Amino acid sequence: MELQIAGTNIEITPDAQRYVERKLNKINKHLPDIIDAKVEISEEQTKSPQERYLVRVTVNGGVGGAVFHGEERGEDLFKAVDRVVAILSRQLERRKGKLYDKGRGNPLARGRFIQAEPKERQVVKKKRFIVEPMSLEEAIEQMEQLGHNFFLYFDADAEEARLLYRRNDGDYGLIEPEFR
Repeated sequence: MELQIAGTNIEITPDAQRYVERKLNKINKHLPDIIDAKVEISEEQTKSPQERYLVRVTVNGGVGGAVFHGEERGEDLFKAVDRVVAILSRQLERRKGKLYDKGRGNPLARGRFIQAEPKERQVVKKKRFIVEPMSLEEAIEQMEQLGHNFFLYFDADAEEARLLYRRNDGDYGLIEPEFR
């Protein structure tokens, strides 16, 4: 991992530089293929002494071009570095968990990916239920009562099956099938 440390209104002492390097090298354990990290340290004249030092870190992860960013303030430079490293560690650990959940777990720990052979998809569960004729308003009410994200119903007015679903923005969508 390439590490760039820059200071604004502050001279970075060799001790501070070694401390930052040591702390940031520990984040490699979360994702081993991190490309580089940029650290910006600044000392600001603030009313609150707890916010005197500002440490910003941007990490370029090689996994899918992911970029991680952390920013912390503190009364002591070393405490601010500790806190920003903790933030980045959480972000990287979460990313590692997502990659692991997608089936890339063990190779990720070794720093490389192995393509999994495509698995043939199959129906593993069948469900039957009675579809009663109802209005759109009744279907929305039923879907909300059940706590589902979609609801199949028979529209009493149109005498056709409809699929009601919840959109990401919280509104509803309605699929009306057309047959050829």
